[in-house]
Amino acid sequence: MRTVRVTRYVTPLREGGSLPAIVEADDEGLYVLKFRGAGQGPKALIAELVSGEIARALGLPVPELVFAELDPDLARTEPDPEIFALIRDSAGLNLGLDYLPSSVMFDPVVEQVSSDLASRIVWFDAYVTNVDRTVRNTNMLMWHKRLWLIDHGATLYFHHAEGWMTDRARSRTPFPLIKENVLLRRAGLLAAVDMEMAARLTPAVIDAIVARIPESWLEQGPAQRAAYGRYLVDRLAAPRAFVEEAVRVR
Repeated sequence: MRTVRVTRYVTPLREGGSLPAIVEADDEGLYVLKFRGAGQGPKALIAELVSGEIARALGLPVPELVFAELDPDLARTEPDPEIFALIRDSAGLNLGLDYLPSSVMFDPVVEQVSSDLASRIVWFDAYVTNVDRTVRNTNMLMWHKRLWLIDHGATLYFHHAEGWMTDRARSRTPFPLIKENVLLRRAGLLAAVDMEMAARLTPAVIDAIVARIPESWLEQGPAQRAAYGRYLVDRLAAPRAFVEEAVRVR
């Protein structure tokens, strides 16, 4: 992954609870910046990074993710006290997603998604326990007539539970909230894509993804990184309860 340096705060995106923002970086690109100092702290950035890169490994369309260095001096000219505090508290390494200009939010009534793509997205969402792909908030964009997956900070919600790092049984649980997934009705090929999707996520692929988590985001140190890897590998062991649950509720 590339690292860029934020050079200009452009505008907040107030529809997000964590107050992400559009920023410009030293490569002259625009990014949606997710702040380490926001609501749920670095765990939301870890979820965004890990789930986004898992989606990419599965061949799903995700905007490029970059590490973004943020200088707290950018807050000096910010009149909004909430944004001022957010920039100040997020000094250092944050996460940026490539900004897709003129994109529009996915509308399940208007847009048609193939059964194959819907099944792959639902499989991914069940695997990473994505609670945030519902009719109310699809977290998908249409850009250049193509669907893109965004905003994975609410995935991997197990890491907010006490004792998650040593609870190996947690990885084998189903994901009942998949019943709320906006694409579930279209996901008629879940069983057909299951083996292929799981095969793409080899232990080496998972290890490479969790290795990208910056040390500064790991509040429990190296053991936390190892726990993410264990969970993600263990969850892929057959039979996969999260797939069985998705097929059942569909």
